[in-house]
Amino acid sequence: MSRAPLELLAPARDADIGIEAINHGADAVYIGGPGFGARDKASNPIEDIARLAAHAHRFHARIFVTMNTILRDDELEGARQQAWQLYDAGVDALIVQDMGLLELDLPPIQLHASTQTDIRTPEKARFLQDVGFSQMVLARELDLGQIQAIRAQVQQAKLEFFVHGALCVAYSGQCFISHAHTGRSANRGSCSQECRLPYTVKDAQGRIIAHDKHVLSLKDNDQSANIELLADAGIRSFKIEGRYKDMATVKNVTAHYRQLLDSLMERRGRDYEPSSHGHCRFTFTPEPEQGFNRGGTDYFVNGRKIDIGAFDTPKHAGMPIGHIGKVGADYFEIDTGDAAIQLNNGDALTWWDRQGELQGVPVNVATHIEGTRWRIDPNLNRSTQFSDLKDLFPNTAVSRNRDMAWERLLAKPSSERRIAVDLNLAQTADGLELSLKDETGVKAAVRLPLAHEPARDAAQAEAQLKDGLAKLGDTIFEARRVRLSLREPLFLPAAKLNALRREGVAALEAARAAAFEKLPRDAEVQPPVPYPEDTLSYLANVYNSKAAQFYARHGVKVVGAAYESHEELGEVSLMITKHCVRWSLSLCPKQAKGVTGVQGTVRAEPLTLQHGEDTLTLRFDCKPCEMHVVGAMRKNVLKQLKAEPVTFYKARP
Repeated sequence: MSRAPLELLAPARDADIGIEAINHGADAVYIGGPGFGARDKASNPIEDIARLAAHAHRFHARIFVTMNTILRDDELEGARQQAWQLYDAGVDALIVQDMGLLELDLPPIQLHASTQTDIRTPEKARFLQDVGFSQMVLARELDLGQIQAIRAQVQQAKLEFFVHGALCVAYSGQCFISHAHTGRSANRGSCSQECRLPYTVKDAQGRIIAHDKHVLSLKDNDQSANIELLADAGIRSFKIEGRYKDMATVKNVTAHYRQLLDSLMERRGRDYEPSSHGHCRFTFTPEPEQGFNRGGTDYFVNGRKIDIGAFDTPKHAGMPIGHIGKVGADYFEIDTGDAAIQLNNGDALTWWDRQGELQGVPVNVATHIEGTRWRIDPNLNRSTQFSDLKDLFPNTAVSRNRDMAWERLLAKPSSERRIAVDLNLAQTADGLELSLKDETGVKAAVRLPLAHEPARDAAQAEAQLKDGLAKLGDTIFEARRVRLSLREPLFLPAAKLNALRREGVAALEAARAAAFEKLPRDAEVQPPVPYPEDTLSYLANVYNSKAAQFYARHGVKVVGAAYESHEELGEVSLMITKHCVRWSLSLCPKQAKGVTGVQGTVRAEPLTLQHGEDTLTLRFDCKPCEMHVVGAMRKNVLKQLKAEPVTFYKARP
């Protein structure tokens, strides 16, 4: 039985971050191209992506580019041209949402289904495999049993799953609040994150249940404890969220999951193997909690849990570091209680005020007093007085959400990725031959015509030859074994030995490049397989005639226009989510089941959310255990945006 390759898929805002992700152990990196990516502020020129691909391919790692927005008809040709440019730049796959792309003259590049395609069922996943997708990222909301059910239906395509980072509260591709309230479409790369705002929750009688709480804001995804369970369920690509994240965060989190996957493969070597080459040595101990996070949750992987929300704040509260001691006129003291905790100039500190709001201040000067006590002189701007620091009282617990020592550590080179290689120096009739074989079995050999010169000191000559061959310096290789196959001890000048080694390394790199295989584009099953449904509403995100043509070709009789076309002007579901506000506030009828005096008194009646002048209705679909956030498009959005006419549907769905 062959081993299953496991892929660590890291994000990159730009090529330099992508290169460091590779250096810190990523088997693949996903990055935005010049346009059409679902993070509109993380675009990159073709030349930078080519540079990143060239670096990744040295380790046989892969580069995937996001082209995962929905497209208007007038954008299709530009998207087609960009796809070809990316293919010519060496990109390994495109991540897409819009099925209209499949109707175009694309290059023979592998296609991956974006999270925006909303893959929750075996039927949807099997359809995407059958139309030619080679890899697909499953909905974050799935549990292990649902993943296993999809794996049973999808044998050919690789299954991908988010294991770390920010969580969208809605099923991906099923959120339209941003467009309805601000005109910024999440499906077109410009989400305004309305889900992170504070809302007042009211019941059907108008009573306030929660006041100014971030009830649609979730904690951050952390599947660290579930990597083996996910692999055994069928996940083969472990995806880290974060194409807006900074260099330090990508280094840190990539290194963390690299260690977890390496540990799994070390224990389960009969079952799993790496999908790229080389191993990493880090100059730091990965700590994901050091980066921006809202607290961790494994979401629904092991079933529904009540503590998935970051309802108090969508901000990064940081790691606990101690308590407030004395508070002076323009300074305060902190007792860390731990001599290992060092405070630094430039740190940022946070605490919770008496109203449950997160407060914070940057550190101007941190001075060690004695023991575990530190004096903090805060860095206040011109409009802020020390007295404005709210509820800064003795014994208040303090956290740190920016650690300057940590940031300085990760600003330096922090990882080496090396491929093990065996070297053998052999004597030939007219000189020497250096043979190299890397850890994957790729071989190369180079020869040096040279008159044999016997060594005066055999032991010294042998040691110098082995040491000289092992000095692979800043190449991507490191010597695992060095052997000498010489009939007699020979003397070789250092200059000639170094030249021979450099030539051998270049030959091995060339042999590895020749052995690198492009990912194949999977063919569509013929005749075209039917889509699981024959009617599509605005929820299918069809925004161009080619996408409508795609669905029609697969048996869909009625295709509705995307929400961005402004066909749906009344109240509709602006978000569909597995997160349930009733459940999180302990108001779900299922929670009351079996509780004496409570069972039967709690009903899944609608709730309302209020933020400013916006009112949204929460409706609860208890059979699939889902929540719909219902609302209408703001009038000012309708006035500001001129929607492109979309007339491809046969009748209003």
